[in-house]
This record gives sequence, C-alpha cells and structure tokens, in this order.
Amino acid sequence: MATAGYDLDALRTRFPAWSVFCSDAGVFYATRRGVHLRNVDIDKGLRQTVCAGDAETFVSLLEDQVRMVVRS
Repeated sequence: MATAGYDLDALRTRFPAWSVFCSDAGVFYATRRGVHLRNVDIDKGLRQTVCAGDAETFVSLLEDQVRMVVRS
C-alpha cells in the first residue's frame, strides 16, 4: 500500500491548512481547510483538492500549492 512507511499525522502537521487522508485504495488526498477558492485562484493553478497515488508525488503537489499561495 502507498502509505507504507508514511506517517499521515506528520503530513497533517506539515500541511496544517489541508485536511489530509488516504483512501482504502492507497490514494492520498488533501482538501484545503476553510478556504473556498475563487475562479481567479484556480486559473492561477491553485487547487481546492489534490490527490496522488504515491506519497512522494502527493508531498510534491502540496509543496507546489504552498509555494503558489506564498507568491500570490
């Protein structure tokens, strides 16, 4: 399973603005907490929810989203 060796609590601590979970199929998901993006934000590349089939890609997607918010 994709979560093997990956601590979801550590991810939740690292990305507190996101609600992080992993499905029974091993897919990682994160949805922004308390934020509803506007169309202009989505057009800039921000996402309300991200998902990935492995932890490394998932963390990379979240890091990209954090960088985009900082630049905005």
